[in-house]
This record gives sequence, structure tokens and C-alpha cells, in this order.
Amino acid sequence: MSAQPHAGFASEAARQIVAGGSAGLVEISLMHPLDVVKTRLFGFYKGILPPILAETPKRAVKFFTFEQYKKLLGYVSLSPAVTFALAGLGSGLTEAIVVNPFEVVKVGLQANRNTFTEQPSTLSYARHIIKNQGFGLQGLNKGLSATLGRHGVFNMVYFGFYYNVKNMIPVNKDPTLEFLRRFGIGLLSGTFASVINIPFDVAKSRIQGPQPVPGEIKYRTCFKTMATIYQEEGILALYKGLLPKIMRLGPGGAVMLLVYEYSYSWLQENW
Repeated sequence: MSAQPHAGFASEAARQIVAGGSAGLVEISLMHPLDVVKTRLFGFYKGILPPILAETPKRAVKFFTFEQYKKLLGYVSLSPAVTFALAGLGSGLTEAIVVNPFEVVKVGLQANRNTFTEQPSTLSYARHIIKNQGFGLQGLNKGLSATLGRHGVFNMVYFGFYYNVKNMIPVNKDPTLEFLRRFGIGLLSGTFASVINIPFDVAKSRIQGPQPVPGEIKYRTCFKTMATIYQEEGILALYKGLLPKIMRLGPGGAVMLLVYEYSYSWLQENW
């Protein structure tokens, strides 16, 4: 008797993971040129394979864990508005724990690009970090608090805003107008989430990137780093890079939500 519910959960989980991975794949394929256009006019899809390999499973984790936290919170007497926001927060925190080591390696490689005579591979650089700093908060999990803040706040606003506003605005019977309704809400979700979480993003970059004085750690924890930046550089420094981020994550966030929902519906009907 217990095999059937287990099989049902496995099928549902598979749909969520496949739909979430598809959302990441499509979003990267469409939005990657925006990352490249800043430096070149041709070869928009050069270097797209590493982001696809990283972002596809990351987005699968984002959407799968959101659905699981939403289901768990269904057992608690909470309003739908709070449920969506808390499920988003939970998915963001889980996503952050998964991706932070990869972020440490990525930021380190980008920051030291001119230092190495020969650029090391991602794996060899990860080994270098583990050997010298270990797995802890000074090593492969450096900046974890800021990454938790970045992903937790983003997903809380992103999912919370999208699903609450979507439920408030009536569904349109015209497929094109319904698509535009969802896209517009998704665009606002990604934009608002980007505006609210960017101080965490800035703090994360300072903590995981090269320190101002070699051998001396200035930026250690998330909120202390934010306070230092505010005191020394002003409030605008915490919003540095906001416009490119909105251009990337506004439409990108809308694409992810739409691809997830449409692919999930298709999988429910056909798989």
C-alpha cells in the first residue's frame, strides 16, 4: 500500500526537477547574450556551457525545494501570502547552501584572472582552496552568510510577490493575454527581488573577492560588511550594479517562472 504514494511523490518530484531545470536552461540560453554584449558584439553564446551546467541544476533545486516547503507549510495555519513568502525564503536558503562553494570558486577565478600565469581549471582551483583554507567559512564556504541573505531574500520576494499577485489578478481566457499577464507579474517579481537583495550581493562579492590589503581580511560577515561599505562609501555603494542586474534578472526571472509553469503543466498531462 505504501509503494503507490511513494511512486506518486517520485513522479511529482521528477516533474518539478525537470521543469525547474528546463526553466534554468531556457533562461540562460535567452539571457546569456546580455552578459556578453558588454564586451563584444559577436559570439553572444561563447562560454555558455559552464553557466548552463551550473544554472540548470541550481534552478532545479530552487523550484523543487520551493514546492516542498510550500507543501510542508500547508500543514500549518498560515495565510497563502505568508506561505508563498516563507516557502521562497526556505528555497533560497537551501539553494544558497548548495551553490556557495561554487560561487567561492567562481569569484576567486574571476578575481585572480590576471594573477595566474596559466588559468587553473575550476576543479584544480577548488582543490587549492580546500588545501589552503579548508571547507569552512574562510575556505570553500567563505561568504555563506551573505549568500544565504542574497538567495533567501531574493526567493522570498520573487516567489512571494509572483504567486500572491498572480492569484489577485484574474486569469485571462485568451492564451496570449494570459501569457502576457504572467510575464508582466514575473518581470516585476524579478525586478523587485533584485532591488531588495542587491546589498547582500554586494557584500557577498566583497567577502568572497580579493581584500583591499593583501593578507588582511577586511570583509568577514554579511551585515558587518554592509555597515562598513555604508560608512566608508555611502548608501549608493550598496546598490552598485543594480541596473545591469535588473536588466538580467527582471526578464530572466519572468522567463524562468513561465517556463517552469508551462513545462510543469505539460509534464503533468503527458508524463
